[in-house]
Amino acid sequence: MKPEINLEKLQSIGATLLTEIGEDPQREGLLKTPDRFARAMRDLTAGYHQNVEKIVNGAIFHEEYSEMVVVKNIEFYSMCEHHLLPFFGTASVAYIPNGKIIGLSKIPRIINMYSRRLQVQERLTDEIANAIQSLLEPKGVAVMLEAVHLCMMMRGVQVQSSDMVTSSMFGIFRDNIATRSEFMNIVKKPRSSRS
Repeated sequence: MKPEINLEKLQSIGATLLTEIGEDPQREGLLKTPDRFARAMRDLTAGYHQNVEKIVNGAIFHEEYSEMVVVKNIEFYSMCEHHLLPFFGTASVAYIPNGKIIGLSKIPRIINMYSRRLQVQERLTDEIANAIQSLLEPKGVAVMLEAVHLCMMMRGVQVQSSDMVTSSMFGIFRDNIATRSEFMNIVKKPRSSRS
């Protein structure tokens, strides 16, 4: 874990940034922007100050369930490490237990921890899969992320309608085509309507 963020230093950086792009940090609409910038950066990079063990907090349970467990459509928000612009989308995580299961809320918390760091989507996908694999030692793990990247939409190529899809698989998901296909079918199936 990294040391806590110095908000005063970040506020100063925010004010300098405003000046360097040609703005006046003393303008009425910008007076509180350096403070907002500092707090936003603290929140957007909170994952540097968290670890998996504290997040899971012992919520791993012995259970003989042996079929696929899938949590899908988990929203995540991250920052591209190349341009400091957001990318965001959904994550789907599956595992096949090998005597252990994890508390349901812990999977989104793990995703959130890794996404709240400067990232590339490929590494983020692997970090989530590696964490589940390490914690549970399951028969297999599959992670798929689908995201849009503002660095592609707002600058550079300025492509508006493309999604990036990444996956990381271990064990039976990598070795068994039928298991991989089952995961992909579950993930691609539309969400059931809730009344």
